Amino acid sequence: MTSIWELANPQLRQIAIYEPGKPIEETARELGVEPGAIIKLASNENPLGPSPKALQAMHAALENAHLYPDGSGFCLCKAVAAKLGLAPENIILGNGSNEALEFLGHAFLDATRQDEVIASAYAFVVYKLIATSFGVRMIEVPSPDYKQDLETMLEAVTQKTRLIFIPNPNNPTGTLISQRAIDSFMSRVSENIVVVFDEAYFEFLDDPPDTLRFVREGRNVIVLRTFSKIHGLAGLRIGYAVARPDVIEVLHRTRQPFNVNSIAQAGALAALEDDAHLRETKRVVDEGRAYLQEQFAGMQIRFVPAVANFVMVNVGDGCAVFKKLLRRKIIVRPLKGYGLPEWVRISVGTMEENKKLITALRELIRTQ
Repeated sequence: MTSIWELANPQLRQIAIYEPGKPIEETARELGVEPGAIIKLASNENPLGPSPKALQAMHAALENAHLYPDGSGFCLCKAVAAKLGLAPENIILGNGSNEALEFLGHAFLDATRQDEVIASAYAFVVYKLIATSFGVRMIEVPSPDYKQDLETMLEAVTQKTRLIFIPNPNNPTGTLISQRAIDSFMSRVSENIVVVFDEAYFEFLDDPPDTLRFVREGRNVIVLRTFSKIHGLAGLRIGYAVARPDVIEVLHRTRQPFNVNSIAQAGALAALEDDAHLRETKRVVDEGRAYLQEQFAGMQIRFVPAVANFVMVNVGDGCAVFKKLLRRKIIVRPLKGYGLPEWVRISVGTMEENKKLITALRELIRTQ
């Protein structure tokens, strides 16, 4: 019998399946405990849960679950645009901002041209998955001190470069690129290259860089944002891309009909207006991140100073520590898949969860 790999696209052999943070339910089954006993600090989720206003809106939307959603997401696009000072034509919704990354692959990448994509080492692993899926070359530039180097990105540009991915802040390193560095980069990058600023953690920043101004200036820039993080709607899978109207029109031609469900649209629309939940989430995360970094420093555990809702920590053997913490009912994220086997990524939880994590780490250090 012919192997299915003889029929499948050959580049798929090179793709390692994306492994998300270990689910609470799976861990609870393995340990024989109730899910409520598990502390999950692996997936950068909102420790406070969804926006209360979003929950109310989603319950109401369930009554119309028998109807197809608004395929264009008119109301949500209009609300997002109003928040950003742009027009609805500048917005396209995705099934998470990850789907918007797929739009970009369909729209701009062509293996027959031997296209190239540029991103930093230790950048969000999905960029590499997208490049490989579309059969194009992924160029990863060095990331000194775990910080993205835009100068090196410029040096890596060739005639075949189609997309440059700049996650800011970056996941999993948690580092931020300054406005000055971005402005310098944008003043020199070719107009023939589409620059993608992935800003999933934008709302956690005190003084975020302004990348939307490049959209307003008509540049080939796409800004990605999501409702998964500070808004607490990761399970709904909803995000969006911002770009010039003609760019958005191109992306719409790659979008599946009804790609964002009606419950997600209702929840996101309500969450967008819940400023109180956003402020409280940011307060909890700021306080928790400061506590965690202070404790890591006190234990002489190396970490990368972060600005989002997670911290990358060097624990010597990331997979071993992940397993030991798992036995203590705490889930973190080992980073071997990013080429960082000594590191784990720890999401900021509630203060109670943060303190339990630190207690567990102290116990591990004493027993090593």
